Amino acid sequence: MGTAWELTKALREKIMRYSGYTQTSVSLRSMVQFGPNPNPGSLFLASQFIVEELPIRLALKVKDLENAPLGLSKMPSTIKVKNWYAQSFQELTELPKPKISEELTRLLKQGEQELSDEGDENSGNGVEYAKSFEERNNPANTESQDVAINNIFSDDGIVVRTSSSHLHGSINKARTANPTESPTFGKKYYTPCPPNIVWPKEVYDYNKLVFDTLSKIKKRHDATVATMAQGVQEWKHENKTIIVNSAIQTFLDRFYMSRIGIRMLIGQHIALNMAQSSPTRRRISALFNNEGGKENKSSSNYVGVICTDCNVAEIAEDAIETAKYICEEHYGLLEGPEIQLITPKDDISFMYVPGHLIHMLFETLKNSLRATIEFHTPKLKEAMCAENPDLKPEDIDINDLKFPPIKVIISEGYEDIAIKLSDEGGGIPRSEIPLIWTYLYTTVDKTPVLEPDYSQTSFKAPMAGFGYGLPISRLYAQYFGGDLKLISMEGYGTDVYLHLNRLSSSSEPLP
Repeated sequence: MGTAWELTKALREKIMRYSGYTQTSVSLRSMVQFGPNPNPGSLFLASQFIVEELPIRLALKVKDLENAPLGLSKMPSTIKVKNWYAQSFQELTELPKPKISEELTRLLKQGEQELSDEGDENSGNGVEYAKSFEERNNPANTESQDVAINNIFSDDGIVVRTSSSHLHGSINKARTANPTESPTFGKKYYTPCPPNIVWPKEVYDYNKLVFDTLSKIKKRHDATVATMAQGVQEWKHENKTIIVNSAIQTFLDRFYMSRIGIRMLIGQHIALNMAQSSPTRRRISALFNNEGGKENKSSSNYVGVICTDCNVAEIAEDAIETAKYICEEHYGLLEGPEIQLITPKDDISFMYVPGHLIHMLFETLKNSLRATIEFHTPKLKEAMCAENPDLKPEDIDINDLKFPPIKVIISEGYEDIAIKLSDEGGGIPRSEIPLIWTYLYTTVDKTPVLEPDYSQTSFKAPMAGFGYGLPISRLYAQYFGGDLKLISMEGYGTDVYLHLNRLSSSSEPLP
């Protein structure tokens, strides 16, 4: 990252100018139109879109961090995060623009003519891929008159999204910037290009330049969540408070939601570039992937980081295995509490980002495992001592205790995939339920300390302690139109409901 870098006055003025531009929303559907084998020409146009759109979002992050409420903006860790965003902004805006030769101009014009003559079905696998997927996996797309789809209302915190035209219309009216001034005004992330074209070297060179830049930026921001958490800890220490103020809470919700959007765009574009291959490599890849005439399902199901056929039960099994491993290591268990996976239907699949889903399940499962062990350990030891008076609680090995199981139930509906996590971990007092959604609220006595050279790539997830698991998981759910709910019975246990939007029609919730 370099210690000599600084936010100059000229750069700051440029950032403030960009922060006035209107962001351009990118839908999940447009992200999968590239198909599993992205067209280099479409990626070339998408790379130009990304290089113009990301600086707008990064500029807004810098502005938000400068205006963070109640002195949070002055904390050393907050300033560090702000400088990361400013540095990434500078790198993107200073990238050399692609030199478009006459040959490339001719190819793009030829492509436009072919597409208009032959229709979208011959535009490669992009539009056809997205359309066919939507027809197969969107049973609610015929329910256009359903009020639950076309209106927005809130019922006990569950928000059902409105139709995109109505929702984005109201958002756009509220924006103050002149949209015609925005670099991405009228542009799209995905633009179909014809197949079977030998694209010139400049296309591949520019795609690689953007790929390398985004990879560097992504690595720089890996530690943003934890570093920002450190900034909030510094604020709490300076203000001698243990609970995050509501103004800080609102700011952090907005901050982390927009971060998810930025990471999603960067991660998707990096993954699409990694899937892109030259015609020669594509033929070799096809030879190995289709050996014996069998299609490589794992690669064909992915478009970037999005899995078009995401098997919920398989993701849940991965999350269960990871959470149990962390739990067993933390408590010194040979075998953690049983986690039962209940799926009324054998194969529940939909289009989603597996990385988001496994994160949400992992965080909620960790909470259930910890609650189950810590609530039942003294009770089970007491019961064993009552049966055998010669025993003392400290003599009983935790591995001799039999904990009640945790249940993970997966359900499928027209609009939602719902996952219920049910434990018998003693529940949460009603007065504390609002607090579990606040950042840095934790029931752990000692919060894990981050080292100065902290890197998320080498970071081992703790069993608990940061107080970010639930609020961040809820933002991940809400990002694609879902939600995360919690209902508790103090003295018995807690049920967590994860609702995932399966309509594949949601757009980013831009602030």
